Amino acid sequence: MGLIANPQETRQRLWRLLGDIPAPGLPQATLLARRDEATYSLEHFSFENGIGDTIYGYLILPRAINYPAPALLYHHEHGGKYSLGKDAAIKIRENGYAPGLALAEAGFVVMAVDAYGFGQREHQGPAGLRESGAATELSLFKHFLWQGKTLWGMMLHDDLTALAYLKSRSEVDEDRIGAAGMSLGASRTTWVGALAESVKAVAPISQMTRYRDFADAGNLALHAIYYYVPGVLASGLDMEHIVALTAPRHQLILTGDSDPLSPLSGIHRVMDFARQVYREQGAEDKLELLLYEGVAHAYLPAMMEAARDFFRRTL
Repeated sequence: MGLIANPQETRQRLWRLLGDIPAPGLPQATLLARRDEATYSLEHFSFENGIGDTIYGYLILPRAINYPAPALLYHHEHGGKYSLGKDAAIKIRENGYAPGLALAEAGFVVMAVDAYGFGQREHQGPAGLRESGAATELSLFKHFLWQGKTLWGMMLHDDLTALAYLKSRSEVDEDRIGAAGMSLGASRTTWVGALAESVKAVAPISQMTRYRDFADAGNLALHAIYYYVPGVLASGLDMEHIVALTAPRHQLILTGDSDPLSPLSGIHRVMDFARQVYREQGAEDKLELLLYEGVAHAYLPAMMEAARDFFRRTL
């Protein structure tokens, strides 16, 4: 019997940890604006997420490619940059790239949406305009707990709803969809890959370890409140099971070996377990790790370029 005997049952256990989360559906999107640039067109859209909140996003459509084309769901990071949100995809970052635009230039349709509390949703909490940023995030965490939900579960619900919209677009080849992101975006990427088998390739950047190893390191203040899923340490599941659920699909993990948010001991335990699961499924070559020596929590140009090249190979 394999290490994960029943992937669907494991996914159901993960969903139970996330709380009473509504099933993601196909939303009806509204086009808010569109602008045409020399190498791409940018659509600004919104849609309802099914529980009364509005999701805002961008769709980057490259020019001079054949459609339907491969596509990527790009997940923005946290870093306390609450006002940034989906703009992380189209603004030049500290690594010299606007990640979404770089991926579009490589031939991919790219979608990015604001997570709860970020971008155009910075005031989308119980207090409305009276709170923003970290205050909105903390209030949402409390609000969802009272409802039997989790903030993390609702973030994933919105990402999976965005994925359904991305798949529905005529410009997209739904058999060639991937996901990527850094930090918070890396965790979103890993979980989306585990829960949605329609995602064929994932590249989480600078966030990968076991919850247990991170807890044992004692640095809980380093992560914002979104990261904490009630009951996860008592569930018998940890990051290695989540990573392994993407097998036998393509997965490239990129992270520094000195990142306090990703203890190295946990990275190795995740990889040891997941490699065995991939091996059992005859897909050992589809799981890759790029470990950057002496690098802490960073978004290196080399990471962006490696992710781009990975998606070119796999999608």
